Amino acid sequence: MPISKELLDILVCPVCKETVELKPDGSGLKCVKCKRVYPVRDDIPIMLVDEATVED
Repeated sequence: MPISKELLDILVCPVCKETVELKPDGSGLKCVKCKRVYPVRDDIPIMLVDEATVED
């Protein structure tokens, strides 16, 4: 079951509190401001700073 629209509407980056967007391949949620990518495992977003990577 993919991440619901309702969940995406309320999730924010724990660092800068900005919106996160699902990556096209569904592998993570990317912050629109700081570009951190939080992984999605078994359709569960892992919103921990220590688990995030930074992408361009």
